[in-house]
Amino acid sequence: MTEPSEAVRLLFARPWVFLKGCVRVSDLPADNIVEVAFAGRSNVGKSSLINALVGQRALARTSNTPGRTQELNLFAPEQGGIRIVDMPGYGFAKAPKPAVEKWNKLIHQFLRGRPNLRRVYVLIDGRHGPKANDATVMNELDKAAVSYQVVLTKMDKLPEKGTEAVLDATRKFIAKRPAAHPEIIATSSEKGAGVDMLRAEIAKFLEGY
Repeated sequence: MTEPSEAVRLLFARPWVFLKGCVRVSDLPADNIVEVAFAGRSNVGKSSLINALVGQRALARTSNTPGRTQELNLFAPEQGGIRIVDMPGYGFAKAPKPAVEKWNKLIHQFLRGRPNLRRVYVLIDGRHGPKANDATVMNELDKAAVSYQVVLTKMDKLPEKGTEAVLDATRKFIAKRPAAHPEIIATSSEKGAGVDMLRAEIAKFLEGY
C-alpha cells in the first residue's frame, strides 16, 4: 500500500490542466467532484502558489497587474478527481466599479452555491498581515458556513522575528471565527516552503489519501 505522503506527492505530480474560466455561476461544471478554492487580495500570489502546488511554472497565469484574474479559473489533474478554483482577486483591482461589483456577485454566488466546495484557502501576504478586505471575505465565508484556512504567502521576504509576529497577529485575527481552520500555513512559492503541507491539507478531502 502506498504511504500517504507518497500518495499525496503523486496526486500533485500528475499533469494538471486549465479547464475553463467562468464569468457566471451557470458556466461552472457539475458539482460532482471535490473542489477547493483560492481567494486573496489582488497580487497576493495566488497564481504563483497554484503553480508551485502542482509543480508547473505556467499553469496559472501570473501578473504584476492587480486584478488580472477576473473570473473563476478552474484547474484539475488530467485524470480528474479534484478541481482547484482560482477566484478573482479582491482589494486593489484596477477596474471600473461595475466590473468589480460583477466579480463580487460572482464570488458571492459561488461560495453559497457549491455543495462540493470543501475548503477555501484565504491567501494573505505575510509582509502585510490581515487587512480589512480579508475580514470582509472571511465574514462572507463565516455566514455561508464554508470552511476556510489562512495561507500566508511570500514568507521568505520576512526576517525570522517578523515571521512570528505575523503568525501571532493572524491567529488573533481568526481566533473567534466559526468557519476558520485554526492552523495557519506559512508558504513561499519561490522557496517551496509550506507547499507540501498545503498539498497534504488538500489531499485530505479525497478518499484514499
